[in-house]
Amino acid sequence: MEVYDNNYRGPVYIERRTNGLGTAGFVLSLITFIFGWVPVFGWIIWVLGLVFSFIGMFRRPRGLAIAGFIISLIDVILILFLFAVIAAALGIAGASTALYTML
Repeated sequence: MEVYDNNYRGPVYIERRTNGLGTAGFVLSLITFIFGWVPVFGWIIWVLGLVFSFIGMFRRPRGLAIAGFIISLIDVILILFLFAVIAAALGIAGASTALYTML
């Protein structure tokens, strides 16, 4: 990025700071939010998003890294809740058929 100063004859270059790992973690966290229910794919993407966001929180700028880390934590809660509901539904169905066979 070029910025011109009246006291200096020529462009002054300003380096833009970016946090690639934080951005990658944020994007992977959003992908996990959508595809977290897919058994293997969702888990791998979730772990990568969590790790990238965690590493990105130690670099500046931190905004997207923190957001990605929080979304990853919410993702794991949602994934565990989803699988608990599925397991409970299968467990209830299995228990009810076991009761009918015993009678």
